Amino acid sequence: MDNKIRAYIYAFLSRIFSSHIDKKLLNELQDNKELLHTIGNEAMIYLQSKNEENLLEELNIAFHSLFVMNNQPIESSVMDAKNEILVGLQNPVMQFYVNHGYDLNLAASSLHVPDHIAIEFGFMQKLILQQDKTAQIKFYRQHLLVWVPPYLLAIKEISDNPFYKDLCDFCIDFMLDDYSNLCIEAVDESA
Repeated sequence: MDNKIRAYIYAFLSRIFSSHIDKKLLNELQDNKELLHTIGNEAMIYLQSKNEENLLEELNIAFHSLFVMNNQPIESSVMDAKNEILVGLQNPVMQFYVNHGYDLNLAASSLHVPDHIAIEFGFMQKLILQQDKTAQIKFYRQHLLVWVPPYLLAIKEISDNPFYKDLCDFCIDFMLDDYSNLCIEAVDESA
């Protein structure tokens, strides 16, 4: 898969996990049959079978229930036995950002934590655009693969929304395939 598509997918995932789906994004999703098919058949059927108002309400409720109220997608919270959210340079992902020139302005973000899944996906998009495969592999190993797949598997189990269920599967499958392909490319390039 070329870097342009990979970067697009990470930008999409960053947006999807940063906030509920608004009317503009819903319309873009409904118009992009290829992306919907890639995410999953249940998601595609769901997004095409209801009227816009009902979809927006259901997606908003599902997003807030899954990712805001009960199970925030924040690495330090998921990984810490005490469920603490680490901020500043005490957060391990923050040091990774600093080491790779990622200028993160949390004051301008509604997410307020450096290790929110949307920010980590945005960072991965930046690494892809910079074509820094070594940093991508390292970020996968130290951060994304450690917590995102188990987190999304748990979210999928508690979700009753077809879009978010398929999105969890898509995200896990994409990350694992992407990581595997990166590792193969790294071996090929070093040979």
